[in-house]
Amino acid sequence: MTTKQPDWEAIERAYRAGSLSVRAIAEEAGVSHVAIAKRAKKEGWARDLTDKVRAAAKRKVTNAVTTESYQDALVTEEEIIEEASDKVASVVLAHRVDLAQWRNIANKLSVFLCTANVTEDNHGDFARSLNAGVDAQLKVIKGERQAYNLDTETGDKTVSDLAAMMDELSKEA
Repeated sequence: MTTKQPDWEAIERAYRAGSLSVRAIAEEAGVSHVAIAKRAKKEGWARDLTDKVRAAAKRKVTNAVTTESYQDALVTEEEIIEEASDKVASVVLAHRVDLAQWRNIANKLSVFLCTANVTEDNHGDFARSLNAGVDAQLKVIKGERQAYNLDTETGDKTVSDLAAMMDELSKEA
């Protein structure tokens, strides 16, 4: 019985791209993370392309990809960046689609709560629904800010301010 040899070139590309943890690469390739670490040390692999992969993924997500000519020595590096950034861009774009669906759900809950008739009998249920709606809205906003690269110190403060304002509104209800 023969055992399948690992694709060390693919493992090196994934390792150098830096998008996945060594354990994730090992699981995907069917080898131990220790074997990858030893091989990386022996062959001098560096996880040096993470920033370049992120930058390339960001360009793809924002549809601002430009073609550049690279020297022959960088072709392998460019291929690694291209492969890894395709994966990252795919994940980010999928997150954006999912967030749009959750925003729609949160908006439906908001419309319902705006039109709901609050009575003595349903006041507790209304308050719980309002808290759930506020929580859902804040999570959607946070997710959108991350998916659209809007997270900044100022942006985080804006979300915190919005959370505090929505908490106050829910207490008044």
